[in-house]
Amino acid sequence: MKRSSWRFLWKSEDIRNKLLITLLLLAIYRLAANIPVPGIDRATVAALTSLKGTQGNLINLLDMLSGGAVSNFSILAMGVYPYITAQIILQLLQPIIPALEKKMQDDPREGRIWMEKWTVILTIPMALLSAFGQINIFNQMLGSSVITNWGFTAGKLMPTLTAIFAMVSGTMLGVWIGQLISEFGLRNQGLSLIIFSGIVSRLPQSLLQLLTNKESWWMIFIVVLILIVTIFAIVYVQQGRRNVPVMFPGRRIGSRMSMPVRSNLPLMVNMAGMIPIIFAQSFLTFPAILASFFVNSKAAWLAKSANWVTGAFGAEAAWYPIMFFVLVVLFTFFYTDVMFTQQNYGENLKKQGAQIPGVVRGKPTQDYLTRVQRRITLPGAFFLGFVAVMPYLFTAILPAGSSATLLLSSSGLLIVVGTVRETVQLIETELRMHGYDDRLINS
Repeated sequence: MKRSSWRFLWKSEDIRNKLLITLLLLAIYRLAANIPVPGIDRATVAALTSLKGTQGNLINLLDMLSGGAVSNFSILAMGVYPYITAQIILQLLQPIIPALEKKMQDDPREGRIWMEKWTVILTIPMALLSAFGQINIFNQMLGSSVITNWGFTAGKLMPTLTAIFAMVSGTMLGVWIGQLISEFGLRNQGLSLIIFSGIVSRLPQSLLQLLTNKESWWMIFIVVLILIVTIFAIVYVQQGRRNVPVMFPGRRIGSRMSMPVRSNLPLMVNMAGMIPIIFAQSFLTFPAILASFFVNSKAAWLAKSANWVTGAFGAEAAWYPIMFFVLVVLFTFFYTDVMFTQQNYGENLKKQGAQIPGVVRGKPTQDYLTRVQRRITLPGAFFLGFVAVMPYLFTAILPAGSSATLLLSSSGLLIVVGTVRETVQLIETELRMHGYDDRLINS
């Protein structure tokens, strides 16, 4: 759409109301991100942001993705990530459980409603587990509890349960606000905009910390250069496509038969988006979360094993960035393969009478497209892996204080650029639907 079409953006009452509702709900979410968890030890929580090395890297990453909710230890410290994890798990279960896959294929609309209901239900136990694990991991990092009177003894049970339930309630509040945005605001952009708003809200503070650091203020130029290069690389990869030629049969119009139509089927280089990074992060932290339940066990061997698992799967482990990179690449291929199989292009093209030149319709077409998709996914998978470990690569090189901004230049920027691109495309679609398109307006 031409730039001049955007002058009609505020004239459409429907689009204007959707934008205002979206901004209002995002403001409410950002306000809730400043509500602390009941019973926190403020001095201990303040020490979270002073951690150095890979531990500090992990805290900065979680803090950026939650929009500062981790450093404040607010009720939204987990963000909406338990919901995203639950959503990923159910999506991956579809090809594994034939009854679930059949349910989704027979009635896609009812299948989506069923998936949404069970995603919300699964979010609750995922949030409970994440809340307990997150507090335990922070306690081990700092050597003291971020929650006053933390424990499950008689005198500490109520404060502990209050803190956990407050964090779970915060996550469910974030999910609800995201659903409201998707329903009454910008369509299907609720959760993406919530994560986007949190990341962007940390940018001014990160840049200010870098500028006020007298020893490394000059790093602002290097950081800005990295930001520009990273944005260009993200846009280039995200827009990367392989257009597979497809011939659609001609249609009969009256007594005439139209000519066959030649079109393209675009296959994306990065079909998975940020999902593999989120899933790999969850996969790596899950053993540490489970082990945190047994670190204080009375059985010496169990406590020793739990401490070893916590250290081995902690962000400070030397092999952590390597494993993170490998998991992101593997999950990119796995998730893309699952999602691509669900599209079932071979059968859909066969039903339309379409054919890829030189390829037999049906299953051979699906097999051919799967091979092409896997080949073009390779550079996209390695790009995502590099984006995931980029903060760890630069931590050893750049001075302290610039790592937070570099975190934004990698995983955060991937979310920001993707959300901006999808939002702009959605607004342009809305403008066209309302007739605000230069090609449709007669002056």
